[in-house]
Amino acid sequence: MRVAIFLLGAFLLFAASAGAQGPVGVGAVSGYSGPGENEFEPWQLAIGYQYNRDNMTGAPFNTDGVNISLARYFRRWIGAEVQLGTGFLGNTGATTNPPDLSAKSLFVGIGPRLAYHNRSRYVPWAHVVVGLERYRFGQTAGVLGSNSALAGPIGGGVDVYLKPHITLREEADAMYSRFFSANQRSFQVVSGLVFDF
Repeated sequence: MRVAIFLLGAFLLFAASAGAQGPVGVGAVSGYSGPGENEFEPWQLAIGYQYNRDNMTGAPFNTDGVNISLARYFRRWIGAEVQLGTGFLGNTGATTNPPDLSAKSLFVGIGPRLAYHNRSRYVPWAHVVVGLERYRFGQTAGVLGSNSALAGPIGGGVDVYLKPHITLREEADAMYSRFFSANQRSFQVVSGLVFDF
């Protein structure tokens, strides 16, 4: 299921880029060729599907969920972001002790965002977000019950304008955390829509 959703997001990204090829006006979305200098909006609200390949137990496991971020740009290239990420469909698999535990996560963080806003329909960006992550496992006692730790994603992505004030977002991050007095590095992919206002 998560592979299908990721492939759908990639397909939409390539379909949007195919519309930008060829002569001016051919394949464009209602004649839209990207944001102009005066169309820059300082606020962005992004909502999307989130897939994580988590590595906090020593054996990797997957979670699926929803990612929401709100960014405010102070200049065309720098801003601040607040991010909320949830992983509500997860299972540790057979490699944990005890095996096959349900896994749920919640991350809340804030950090800087850098973006290259230009006159094209593509806006590449990078961010560093630091916050708190909480995991809850199906085990009610022992080490893997409920745990919280300092965590955050470092990475970036690209926003592709579909029409004025609406973009498609593809994002990939390395997710760092510190559970059980040890450092962990996980992987996160987000695909969704962004609304500028």
